[in-house]
Amino acid sequence: MSTIGFSQNDLAPYASPGHWNDPDMLEIGNGGMTDDEYKTHMSLWSILAAPLLAGNDLRNMPHDILEILTNREVIAVNQDKLGKQGHRIAKSVDQEVWARELADGGYAVGLFNLASASAPVSVKWSDVGITSKPATARDLWTHHDFKLDGPGYTAVVPAHGVAMLRIAK
Repeated sequence: MSTIGFSQNDLAPYASPGHWNDPDMLEIGNGGMTDDEYKTHMSLWSILAAPLLAGNDLRNMPHDILEILTNREVIAVNQDKLGKQGHRIAKSVDQEVWARELADGGYAVGLFNLASASAPVSVKWSDVGITSKPATARDLWTHHDFKLDGPGYTAVVPAHGVAMLRIAK
């Protein structure tokens, strides 16, 4: 999942409504990954505007997997009518930050930690393309709004996990 998902950056110019890049089906619920890794998978595919094709057995799905696959706020990012694929805006050895412009003028931002231990992951609003300091953000996995202060934001992200934000314009 990581190899395929995080290698999609160069395809962003080719994606638009009716022309979706397809990094393959979701492996959420098929075993072999933690819930944090499944959230990373769902978040990245949503920022990529990739087709969300569940590859697991829907008849026998645990509640935690159902919650990941049916997170309406994350799906809303995937289905945003602007149809722009997100792209990588920052990368270090074990962290990546991806952003996607949304139809309402806001942004979806994914702070990804590829390391095997929790780590801080930071984003600068200027790297996203936000010229004025945003006032609020929403964490799409915890469903909480919070105030932003300063020229960026840092979250402590679990191993192989993600903090996925929706930044209002």
